[in-house]
Amino acid sequence: MSGPEHADGDDRRWGFARLTQRAQFQRVSKGSRSGVRSLSLQAAGRDDGPADARIGLTITRKVGGAVERNRIRRRLRAALKSTPDMDRRPAHDYVVVARREALTTSFPALCADLVKAFERIHKSGEGDGRRPGKRHRPPTATGGAVQR
Repeated sequence: MSGPEHADGDDRRWGFARLTQRAQFQRVSKGSRSGVRSLSLQAAGRDDGPADARIGLTITRKVGGAVERNRIRRRLRAALKSTPDMDRRPAHDYVVVARREALTTSFPALCADLVKAFERIHKSGEGDGRRPGKRHRPPTATGGAVQR
């Protein structure tokens, strides 16, 4: 990899620390989620002290071919870099999962979607690892089956 890469994944080209390993992405996928029109945001807190927030991007093959995925990746990186008013919290990891709409959405609307997703993710559950909108249902005596 070219450019100054630091041990914590902070790549100065993008302006934010990045998630780089599969295990990091999997851990974040079990945390809180927030969806908007062009993307979905996942978040999870870390216990490694007062470190900067790290961000990872996921663009699946369902979104399109390599050209479309790379274009979406470039647009999301630019939006993350140019939107400093997002509610990124220290010692948190975030994964931005792109949807097909991220390709055709105007750039200001894409930036607004990112800001809205970050606001929602911290408003719902305060990053406690639970998924927003899911209510806890206590288990029944029969292991989940309802007796009649």
